[in-house]
Amino acid sequence: MNFSQMHDHLRVELLRRIERGTLSVSLLARQTGFGQSHLSNFLHHRAHLSLDAMDCILASQRIAVADLLPSKRTIATASAKGGISAIPVVSHAAALFEPLIRPSAVQEVLQLPSRALQALRPRTTTARHTRQRFVSVRISSADAESMDPLILPDAIAVIDRHYNSLIPYRATRATLYAVRNDARLAIRYVGFSSDRLILRPHNIAFPVEILEPAPGESPHDLIVGRVALILNET
Repeated sequence: MNFSQMHDHLRVELLRRIERGTLSVSLLARQTGFGQSHLSNFLHHRAHLSLDAMDCILASQRIAVADLLPSKRTIATASAKGGISAIPVVSHAAALFEPLIRPSAVQEVLQLPSRALQALRPRTTTARHTRQRFVSVRISSADAESMDPLILPDAIAVIDRHYNSLIPYRATRATLYAVRNDARLAIRYVGFSSDRLILRPHNIAFPVEILEPAPGESPHDLIVGRVALILNET
């Protein structure tokens, strides 16, 4: 694992702790003496940390370097046994920021036919090929409202993280994407205009949102992947 990958894994772990409510940017700033803006830029991929800064954060959070190493088991995205693929259901933060899903991040496992997944077409940059391709997330009631009735509360969305192209997957049908909106994951139909993403809900009672990349980012960086499958509970 190189220095850049260590950055990514540390960022994921800090975001996971913030999501759980055991950490905040202001608390981390007090513990380390770093400015909140600098820490926020790091968490949002707008800045890197020096080696000394990483050591300080690791010490303050009692994180060992070994804790940032991915398990070899996470490199495999599927099991060939019986033609069934095991897709991890993870938190939104893990889907957004974790290139390889660690066992500790897996909330449950979704079993899907391998043949169906293998038939899906990827369309992405070379850098994305190092990411674990398929992950799943649960959609809360609040997040599902804007996509009702396509997505219902507690639905599971299967995301293909090897598809971040704005070219529609099917020419005659709108493509559904998972996108990064600040530090949150949102599922929307996505358009593109003047280097900005246009996020469209399925439920017309909700507004259209405009998402502008941060300096140094492209619109494609904000796309987590294509939503390949929605599983609504009945």
